[in-house]
Amino acid sequence: MEPVLRVHNITKRFGSNVANDHISFDLYPGEIHALLGENGAGKSTLMNVIYGVYGADEGEIYLNGKPVEISSPKHAIELGIGMVHQHFMLIPAFTVAENIVLGMQKELRLDIKDAEAKIAAASEKYDLRVDPHALVSTLSVGEQQRVEILKVLFRGAKILILDEPTAVLTPQEITELFATLERLKKDGVSIVFISHKLNELMSISDRISILRRGKITGCIDDLANCNPEALASAMVGRQVTLGVEKPEQEAGEVVLELDHLSVCNEAKKEIIKEFSLQIRAGEIVGLAGVDGNGQSELVKGITGLLPATGGAIRIQGVDMTGKTPREFIDAGVGHIPEDRHKQGLVLSMSVKENLFLETIQDRPYTKRHLLQKKAIQEKAKSLQEFYDIRAASLEVPAGALSGGNQQKIIVGRILEQDPKLLVAVHPTRGLDIGATEFVHKCLLKARAEGCAILLVSTELDEILELSDQIAVIYEGECMGVVRDRDATKEGIGLLMAGVKGTQAATAS
Repeated sequence: MEPVLRVHNITKRFGSNVANDHISFDLYPGEIHALLGENGAGKSTLMNVIYGVYGADEGEIYLNGKPVEISSPKHAIELGIGMVHQHFMLIPAFTVAENIVLGMQKELRLDIKDAEAKIAAASEKYDLRVDPHALVSTLSVGEQQRVEILKVLFRGAKILILDEPTAVLTPQEITELFATLERLKKDGVSIVFISHKLNELMSISDRISILRRGKITGCIDDLANCNPEALASAMVGRQVTLGVEKPEQEAGEVVLELDHLSVCNEAKKEIIKEFSLQIRAGEIVGLAGVDGNGQSELVKGITGLLPATGGAIRIQGVDMTGKTPREFIDAGVGHIPEDRHKQGLVLSMSVKENLFLETIQDRPYTKRHLLQKKAIQEKAKSLQEFYDIRAASLEVPAGALSGGNQQKIIVGRILEQDPKLLVAVHPTRGLDIGATEFVHKCLLKARAEGCAILLVSTELDEILELSDQIAVIYEGECMGVVRDRDATKEGIGLLMAGVKGTQAATAS
């Protein structure tokens, strides 16, 4: 069988940095071919070359046996190649239909009703359930992803590139996505699937190519005789421990106390309703819940980004209700935010500058209002090495890095401040297995040193592995708090669905 896409000796350089080094691989009709690699291995760069975002410095691309030079994403779409990026390319103020037809219309007037009817038919055909009339700003993350997939299929794509498609999805949404991909595969659509999640890759892929340091190091096509441990080792080039070893330890004094806390969102609608919770020194409390049940508003309340409308927030016994974000930072609160682009980084600033966003005014980085460049450079270099932030230099913009390396900047910056309370929201989102292992060890080290940690994650396995206690949030309310030794996935799932009581979480 002839491949629909053949990549031969593709090389892409950014200055002295070789992102792709003579890469070759094939994609066959109706195949799901996964690309697995560490953060910064060159996966997204390679896909952006195929999609026409970047031009290759060397090598050739063949479509159905014919050489092509893909000059732009528009050209790629015309050739039948569609890409769903890790960060969605949708306009929130537009409807689903408007986003899908954006850039397609050649006539002066758009028949939106006709477009909506065609999109509804396509939605039905591919079982991508979205309302063409809905504003994108009102959709869940999973629904937005369905819009992105529908957008490229609506334009006739027969090759679909998915860059970290499950990074922000709930388990239920992942199941729905995989069912969609299986249907597309049966229809003859060929899919390139990029992910760090080993079990997912093994369940959905036909073949897995390993990308390390810009090179393809192997291709696995006998997945029946493969296992996650072997994949992890092939990806990072060393033995990786899957799972965490969490030693038992006694928790200390209460660091964070939420006393019947209520918080409204930016639209003044009450989201968090009389939420009570305590976190002690040397303890990790996991917050489990389906995305969109108030996690964002709770975190913003705890970090001073949204004002409390009722109840109290106390940190080490001090009432912080109504304090500013700066006062929360000064009180020892570290915050790894859920959206690294909007809240965690200034993408146009350098890697080095982003490493000091909260601390640049402190000694030894500033003395007598003057920046101490040597101290800043030495510390930045140390952080880059310790957290394995892969960038050509500390001076490149943070926006030029892969998503995983951007996340490492934030995690390193916050943990380096030695917080008394760490609010960690999706701290391993977008990280490869090796980097995830490292961050988990860092969190457990902070726990051992007496840090109180609130871990917010949609990865239930991560919550269960790391947490000493698990609190479940549903529609802004605390449904119960369970000790880790008593928790089961089924029971936590019941609480996440709104069934109150700790007996639900401990049901087997």
